[in-house]
Formats: sequence, structure tokens, C-alpha cells
Amino acid sequence: MRYAVLDRGDSLSQGLAEKLHRLAADKGFTHDQDEPEIVISIGGDGTLLHAFHTFLHKLDHVSFIGVHTGHLGFYADWQANELEDLVDRMATAEPFLVRYPLAKIELDTSDGKTDYLALNEFTLKGVNATLVAQLNVNDELFEMFRGDGIVISTPTGSTAYNKSVGGAVLHPSIPSLQIAEIASINNRVYRTLGSSIVLPEHHHVDIISKKEQRLLLAIDHINIEREDIHAIRCSVSDLRVRFARYRPFPFWNRVREAFLGYDVR
Repeated sequence: MRYAVLDRGDSLSQGLAEKLHRLAADKGFTHDQDEPEIVISIGGDGTLLHAFHTFLHKLDHVSFIGVHTGHLGFYADWQANELEDLVDRMATAEPFLVRYPLAKIELDTSDGKTDYLALNEFTLKGVNATLVAQLNVNDELFEMFRGDGIVISTPTGSTAYNKSVGGAVLHPSIPSLQIAEIASINNRVYRTLGSSIVLPEHHHVDIISKKEQRLLLAIDHINIEREDIHAIRCSVSDLRVRFARYRPFPFWNRVREAFLGYDVR
């Protein structure tokens, strides 16, 4: 088995990465940071997002495993003290591969069109003023938005920023996108729905800039500032991210542990 490791960079995560290399060598695994079959993230959910974007061009060939060094994360099946168990199972069992949907973000700018993928979410905000944008759903006018910003989340990302602004938590088996507002302004000119909406696969939303404005785009942990954005199309990508499961850990158990504070394992 060829594997790669990305760690958070703190002493605990680096120490676990070194331990993982020793355990993996004993099992005959090959450390390959360029062409791995398994990518192991050691740290937090942010570390796994970094791992995802590092191996974005290899999604058809790699699967991800998360080892959490802090509080339990949504992308981590394993705790720091379970490293030996993880490596043993990797050596003796075939993983169950789960595939989660991704968001495709297409920017239309003065320089042309550029595509991005998001595992968690895409967030759009105004830099120096409120965001002013028209939202079209499936090429039909849906609403005129004015406010702090818009969050477009994947089902796995629905537990993050989306939830904090009142969006629903969606199971990751549902290929969809959720659109949530950040502090929208409602008056006679600008009217918004005021609640999040869920778009199924094969639907899309276009966010069309309605004035000259400098915008901040956050694609997972990647921040971009531009003032030449004409429109942004968001949809469910045809690509999926794969996670290697060596033991069951249902999504609703993760939600319960993260937000309700108790563990039934």
C-alpha cells in the first residue's frame, strides 16, 4: 500500500506522523507523497481540507483518512491514541469506501473563467461594503440579495459555517448544495427568502454581481479577493471525494458527539 501523510505542524501531530511512518514500515507500506493510494491527515478538519486540496488532481485515485489530535472532527474517524489499531486494520482489512459530494464553483471574471472545488463550503462577502448580488436558480431570477454574504455548502459542510447562520444539517449521502444567507437586508428593493434552500444535483445557482465591488471568496480555507467578478455559478460537481472507512462511524453519531456532547462508542 502506498500512503501519504499531512500533519497540522504542531509537535503532537508531527510526533504522530513519525510514529505512523514507523508503524507503516513494519507492515511493509510504501511512503509515497506523490502517488499515494491513501492520504492520512493528522490534525483537525482544517488539516484534512488542506490534504483534500493538495491531492485535488488525484481524487479518482486516492482515499482519505482523518486522525484527529484535538476534539473529534467530522472528517476524522480516529483519535491520536488509536494509531496502532488503524495501521493494523489497514494491513489486514479492505476499507469500505464512502463517497461525498463536492461543490463546483465557476468564476466568470475579466480574465475568463476559472473552476474550483469545495469540500466544505464556498463563502462570498463584500470587502468594503455589503454584498449586492442577483441570485438566479436554474437561469431564472430567484432573489436580489443585499447583506454581509452568502454561504454555499456541501452536505458535509452543512455542519460548519452553514449551521452557524441557521442552515440545516444534511446527510452527506444526499448530493446537493445548500444556500444560506449571512445577515441579509430586506426592504422594498432587496427581498430575500430569509431561510436556507437546498438545491439537488443537476441544479445550479448563479450569483451575479450587481455593482462594482471588491469581493472576498473563501473556498474551504482558500481566500481570494477580486473586484472583476461578473458572475459565479455553483453546482454539485460530477467528482466525489472518497474516505476509507475501516470501522463504522455513522454521520449522525458525529453530529451528536460534536453538538450534543456525548459519545456512545
